[in-house]
Amino acid sequence: MTPMGELVCYTCSKGYPLDDPRWRCECGSILDIVFEPVFALDKIRGRGPTMWRYREAIPVTLDRNIVSFDEGFTPLVEVRLNDYPVLIKQDHLFPSASYKDRGASVLISKVKELGIKTVVEDSSGNAGCAVAAYCARAQISCEIFVPQDTAAGKLAQIMLYSAALQKIPGSREDTAQAVLAAAKNKYYASHSWNPFFFHGTKTFAYEVCEQLGWKSPDTLIVPAGNGTLVLGAHIGFTELRSAGIIDKTPKIIAVQAERCAPLYRAFHEDLEEIPPVEKTDTLAEGIAIADPIRGLQILEAVRKSGGSFLTVSDEQVMDSLKELGRKGFCIEPTAAATTAGIGKYLESMHSDEVIVSVFTGHGLKSTEKIVKVVT
Repeated sequence: MTPMGELVCYTCSKGYPLDDPRWRCECGSILDIVFEPVFALDKIRGRGPTMWRYREAIPVTLDRNIVSFDEGFTPLVEVRLNDYPVLIKQDHLFPSASYKDRGASVLISKVKELGIKTVVEDSSGNAGCAVAAYCARAQISCEIFVPQDTAAGKLAQIMLYSAALQKIPGSREDTAQAVLAAAKNKYYASHSWNPFFFHGTKTFAYEVCEQLGWKSPDTLIVPAGNGTLVLGAHIGFTELRSAGIIDKTPKIIAVQAERCAPLYRAFHEDLEEIPPVEKTDTLAEGIAIADPIRGLQILEAVRKSGGSFLTVSDEQVMDSLKELGRKGFCIEPTAAATTAGIGKYLESMHSDEVIVSVFTGHGLKSTEKIVKVVT
């Protein structure tokens, strides 16, 4: 059993019990989870290599409600990029082939704990795949809303898990609006609105620190679309530092696609709001989010870390995708946006740093795009 906490509104600070089946505040704003995690290092060392080894730091009350495929503790492998050693988490090796399984495992565990039988979710692909997989595991009905042009491999995966698939014409933002209408009558298992998702993705930070001997890296380079990994990592490293496990947190370098970079612009123009942007088609579809619901939180997390935002072009994504392929890694183009960002960061790096990054999704999810890149 984990410590109890509460749901707290980001805007008005209103609190709700952690077991209140709501995904946003009465004022319409996003919710965060406030509770004190426990890191029982002796227990952690004696447990199996899954993300649930950090049981006391995850806000699901009863063990019987955990929905899991024994996911987590992915390899942290050294990959030389620009002839510099970078440590990369192999999160493309998760059961549904992306790091989104971290969030889905915790979120759907909480859905089960709340006794909810049906959920809705919207996604450009990977989050929908993850939520559908864990709902199938828990025997919970789910309806996944996706943009009509979502990669065929991801659509097939969602349907294989027996989820109801809704393909929405128009932009990613049109899909988000469609699911909000459905969420008026069903629980929204959202990877951006729902705070339980971030308390799954935070286990990324726990694993990195444990794999480094309970030390923090100097720099973390991760993608930034809806911010599920930026915010999850920020929560995780902050919790570890507050608990006295590590003595510092890494600076976060957040990577956006050049063709859709509202957070990059807000950061570098020192804006206090997320500006409207004109999004154009990009290989990095998974981070092409023009209006991230937690945009201000993402900016705050990066600023607090002493980090920054950078952008990569589709040409840089293609080059990085092929480079990683030559090294034996099959990653999707959105994941290659992050590795392209690593290369860009290394060009301006001034001193030796322990750099950690991630392969976010497997290449077999996007074979159509990859074929076009390599032929």
